[in-house]
Amino acid sequence: MLARPMPDELLPLVDEEGRVVGTAPRSEVHGNPRLMHPVVHCLVTDGSGRLLLQLRSRHKDVQPGRWDTSVGGHVDPGETIEEALRRELREELGLDTEGCVPEFLYRYVMRSDIETELVHTFRLASEGPFRPDPNEIEAVRFWTPAEIEARLGSGVFTPNFEDEYARFGGAAGRTTPV
Repeated sequence: MLARPMPDELLPLVDEEGRVVGTAPRSEVHGNPRLMHPVVHCLVTDGSGRLLLQLRSRHKDVQPGRWDTSVGGHVDPGETIEEALRRELREELGLDTEGCVPEFLYRYVMRSDIETELVHTFRLASEGPFRPDPNEIEAVRFWTPAEIEARLGSGVFTPNFEDEYARFGGAAGRTTPV
C-alpha cells in the first residue's frame, strides 16, 4: 500500500521558548533549518521497561524504512502541545487517549541539515492495543535497551531517535535532558 502524499500543510514557526512567531508551508520548513517548528514525541514503555518503536513507512519523505521514536509529529497551528500529543497518539498508534496521562519529560532543540525542531518529549506506559496507521508506520514492536544499544550507529534507527534515546537515558532510564 502506498502512503498518501503529504499535503503541504502549514506549520507554526517558534522561537526557542516555544512562542509562535509565524507560519510556513511544510515544504519550506523541511528544507530551511533556520525555521524552527514545534513537534511532539512520546516514548511508550511497557511494564518490563521495553520501549515501543515504530518502523517508518518506506514511502515517507524523511527517514523512510527506519525505526523511530514511538510517536512523533508536528504541532498544528493553533494547537497546544498536549492536543498535538493526544492527536498523534490516536493517529499513529490508534491509542484511545481517554484516561491516559502522558508524563512530560523534557524539551530540546534538534537541528539537522534540513530542519530545526523544538521537541517536546513525553513518556506513556501502555501495552496497547496498538493499531498503527499503515500510511505512516509499517510495524511497531517493543525493544529491550540491550537490543537498541546493540544497533545504535548501524543505520537501523533514525538519527532523531538515536539522539532522543541518549537524552532519555538509554538503558539507565535517566529522564533528564543532556
